[in-house]
Amino acid sequence: MAIAIPAIYRSTVGKKAVMAVTGGVLVLFLITHMLGNLKIFLGAEEFNHYAHWLRTIGEPAVPHRTVLTLLEVVLAVSVVLHMWSAVSLAKRASHARPVKYQSKKKSQAQGYAVHTMRYGGVIIAVYIIWHLLDLTFFVVNPKGSAATPYERLVADFDPSRWYITVWYVAAVLLVGLHLNHGIWSAFQTLGLRSPRTHNALRGLAATVAALITLGFVAIPVSITFGWVS
Repeated sequence: MAIAIPAIYRSTVGKKAVMAVTGGVLVLFLITHMLGNLKIFLGAEEFNHYAHWLRTIGEPAVPHRTVLTLLEVVLAVSVVLHMWSAVSLAKRASHARPVKYQSKKKSQAQGYAVHTMRYGGVIIAVYIIWHLLDLTFFVVNPKGSAATPYERLVADFDPSRWYITVWYVAAVLLVGLHLNHGIWSAFQTLGLRSPRTHNALRGLAATVAALITLGFVAIPVSITFGWVS
């Protein structure tokens, strides 16, 4: 088994499978993370309680923050494998011989998708780093570690910091485009696509991407416009 796994991963199919599985993990994380963040609309007490619960899952059976740390490790490994597979596939595709009979329209569509995934992935990586420095390690957050989670989030998107909201919304929209293409690609990789399921899966990918995007965008926009304070 120790020999078979690297051999499988070296293949194009193996890399795509890794991308599909890790992408699924990341989509599930985004959905749960979004649902948790939306608790801000229920008020400071509810949101702070949720943030506290995340750090105390499993207590007293396990030490403080153990479960959350394990989830973060799984998430970090998934991100690394996802990006590594994407880079490997991009390099392999760039060295592959182009198919001359491919239609111009299809070629342009694929080119757009590749550029969206490639450069969008880089910007998303930068966004993730900033997000961690802001709301996990509190390095760039205006309120710092002394404030409550609710106070930090509200301070982040204060009307005076509208440029942060613009940057955040732009990054989330890019995540949405990435998700739409990525979920659809995962369906294809896992062999779920067929003439019968094509439209349904296309619609499902677009719907999931749109809902996640709207959920994340609603929070900073609501704070910046004063609907949440």
